[in-house]
Amino acid sequence: MEMATKYGVDPKLIVEVIRQESGFNPYAVSTAGAKGLMQLIDGTAARMGTRNVFDARQNIEGGVKYLRLLLDMFNGDVSLALAGYNAGEHRVIRNGYQVPNIAETKHYVKAILARYGRPSHHTTKPASPKPTATTPPDEPTPEPLRVIIRDGVPLLTNR
Repeated sequence: MEMATKYGVDPKLIVEVIRQESGFNPYAVSTAGAKGLMQLIDGTAARMGTRNVFDARQNIEGGVKYLRLLLDMFNGDVSLALAGYNAGEHRVIRNGYQVPNIAETKHYVKAILARYGRPSHHTTKPASPKPTATTPPDEPTPEPLRVIIRDGVPLLTNR
């Protein structure tokens, strides 16, 4: 929740990316060398200021910071942000701002969107609070997620 609030990214989207990337294993390492909960490659980790990819807090912050960058880059289009997260933003751009025709990337985007359920992301970086007594919120505020770490495995819960 802290990183969701800090970077203005829907916590449900963060959870679904972590689920797809590492299955909530903070020590996961892919064959491509991506590491940790959000499967950061070394270049992305360095770019986002993550020094220890196996530190859950740093990994999540780096991944969420990158996800925010992609959401901004692709005007809130979750499909393109996820495609960029999986295949790299340059591939999405070179493909005419469409999900690249890569089977793994197409499956990745489809799987996360099926669980996330939203094609666009409307949460933005938090601004100064402004009174909105006359305007009701568009959607209810999601319950906060808590992270409990047991035996090195993060458990996410809203209880």
